[in-house]
Amino acid sequence: MAKTLANTADCEEIRQRIAGLTPQSQRQWGTMSIGGMLCHLDDSYRLTLEERKVTRVFVPLPRRMIKYLALRTSMPWAKNMKTMREVKQGAGGTCPGTFPNDQARLLDTLTRFSTRSTLAQTQHPFFGPMSADDWLRWGYLHADHHLRQFSA
Repeated sequence: MAKTLANTADCEEIRQRIAGLTPQSQRQWGTMSIGGMLCHLDDSYRLTLEERKVTRVFVPLPRRMIKYLALRTSMPWAKNMKTMREVKQGAGGTCPGTFPNDQARLLDTLTRFSTRSTLAQTQHPFFGPMSADDWLRWGYLHADHHLRQFSA
């Protein structure tokens, strides 16, 4: 069964992995700091909660195909993919503050994201229209991708 934040155990897994990070957690790829990653995930969830604005991104393939590949196959997400300015540290995303505050804020946002009943009203900037189930699957995969970036 595919992991999703709709499943209590999968959501708790992500929460524990976030809670287990420390300021000394080292990235395995990319340029984000640990604080930058916490803020990036928080900003990304807050886009879905409509607390931040994002622009639609040009994609070279049909959005439905990209969404299917990203959410419904076991193909790993690419490392070092470019992200939207609105969630990129140093370009428009939230700047890291203190590690404990950034970590706590992300955990709070994760809870709000995973329990919100109106997720399907927001479109994904790459994938387009998303169902609530799509959002909760994406929410798990996006966190998992960045937590693996920091070996968590």
